Order: sequence, then structure tokens, then C-alpha cells
Amino acid sequence: MKEDSQGKPSAGFGRRLSSCVKDSIPGALKTMWWVIRITAIVSVIIYILRLTGVLPILGRSLEPVMSFIGLPGEASLAYVSGYFVNVYSAIAASASLNLSARSVTILAVLVLCSHNMIVETAVQKKTGSSALWIVLERTFGGLFLAFVLNRILPAEEQGRIGTVVNEQITLASSIGPWALSLLKLCLKMSVLILLLSIIQQILNEFGIMKVLTDIIRWPLKLFGLPSDTSFLWIVANTLGLAYGAAVMFQEKERGRISQRDIQLLNTHICISHSNIEDLVLFVSVGGIWWVILLSRWALSLLLVWIQRLVFHIRDRFTKFAG
Repeated sequence: MKEDSQGKPSAGFGRRLSSCVKDSIPGALKTMWWVIRITAIVSVIIYILRLTGVLPILGRSLEPVMSFIGLPGEASLAYVSGYFVNVYSAIAASASLNLSARSVTILAVLVLCSHNMIVETAVQKKTGSSALWIVLERTFGGLFLAFVLNRILPAEEQGRIGTVVNEQITLASSIGPWALSLLKLCLKMSVLILLLSIIQQILNEFGIMKVLTDIIRWPLKLFGLPSDTSFLWIVANTLGLAYGAAVMFQEKERGRISQRDIQLLNTHICISHSNIEDLVLFVSVGGIWWVILLSRWALSLLLVWIQRLVFHIRDRFTKFAG
């Protein structure tokens, strides 16, 4: 039998792989139940708000804010839908608007910074970050970027995106599709959380995480992030904030990542996450991909280094006071 680096008998590949799967399941099930429960509750609340017409009213109340960042008042419904639900709802709500590529880009940055706020805030809060801080950073971060882009992007004539859709939402016509959509979402989240937990365990078991960390060490340093956040950063940027934070919570419970490192990573992924699927969605309706991506990377980089400065000042003060 082969021995490991410490001279102890090493288990075979199949046994180690099986152990990774077995060890991942308890934590994954716990995380799945928590995330799905929050998602279902929020989905029911938003469905009721849409059914009763409260959500459109809330959207119209934000028209002055939309005009301030260079968007038509009607875009407020897309923003509110994205803020409380997800990117898909924002895309659907914006499909009936006459938006230029410039306006789609500004709306995309606004929504991608602050979509699915309730669920994703709840998941991030479970990692130890302040819910109030998360909401403020994502909300005002998105508004700030939208304001800046409105000032620097060249003016452009309006071009029609999508077709006008006037839909009367009723209980009879919507409850079936809504329930099916919720079921699909919960199944998707369950599968992804389980797979991520298993992959994470395998990466640690077979030393792949160290290789991965070495590959993206310098980009992470530029962003002000520690190397032990590499896998979590990849998850958040490819699959999304909720999945990244869910895996982060498991890492915290296992003692593999410190609370300070969690705070730094949360500061980054609050602004910049899900940079594949969500980015493609907005590009497909006219958004400028490199503006949407680089603007959020730039703001997340700035915020992380500010957070590091706060940590440094706090440490010096604590040392001086002690």
C-alpha cells in the first residue's frame, strides 16, 4: 500500500473520492434547506405583491431616481423587480421599454449590483456580515455606478429593445407557472449547492485548491483579497452571490476561512458577482459587456481596499489603546 507524505498508509483514489462525497452531504443538506426556505418565503411575498399591484406602484414611485441616473421612469419597474426578485424578472420587465444600448448598460449595472436583495442578503448575513451594511453597499453602490456611467457614457439615440407587452396578472393564469418556476429554482439550487460542496471537498482533498490558488493569486492581490478566498471568488463570479455565500458559510464552519477574510470577500462580491450568466443576459438585450463588467470590478476593488484600510486603522487604534 502506498504511503502519504507523513508515512501513513494512503487510501485509494476511489475511497478518497467516496469519502469526499460522504463528508460533503450533511453540510450541503443543511445549507440547501436554509437557502431554499428563504427563497420560497421571499418568492411567495413577491408573487403576492405582483398579484395585488403593489410592485408596479412601488416601481413608479422611483421614477425621480431613474431620471437622475439617465433612465426613463418606466425603467423603475425593471429595477424594483430585479431588486426584490432576480435578473430574469428585471429583463422581462425591461422588454417592453424603448432603451438604447447606453440605457440598457446603466440599467444592467444598477440591477447586477442589487438584485435578489432579500435572499442574497440573508445568505451573506449568515456568513457573519452585517445585513444593513450589505444592503447599503449594494443599493448605493449600484446607484453610484449608474450615476457615474450616466455622466461618462456618450449620449445615444433611443433604440427599441423588445416589444410592448401588456399583461394582466391574475391568480388563475399565474399561479401554475409561478409554482413551477419556484420548484425549478429550488431544484437547481439544491443540485448546485450539493455539487459545489462535493467539488470543494475534492479540491481540498487532492491538493487542487493549492494549484488553483497559485493561478489566481495575483488577480486576487490586485482586488485586495486573500488567497484562501480563491475558490469562493470563482464560485461567486461564475454561479452567483447566493451560491458563493452558501459555500462560504460551510468554509467558515470548518474553520478554513477567517471572519476578516469573509468580510473582504463579501465586500467584493456584493458588487461584482455572477459575471457569466447574468452578464450574458443583459448583453443579449443590448448592454455593453465590458462596461458592465469593468465598472463593477473597479468599484469592488476600491471598496475592498477601503475596507482593508479600515481594518488597518482599527488594528492600530486597538494596539495603541491596549
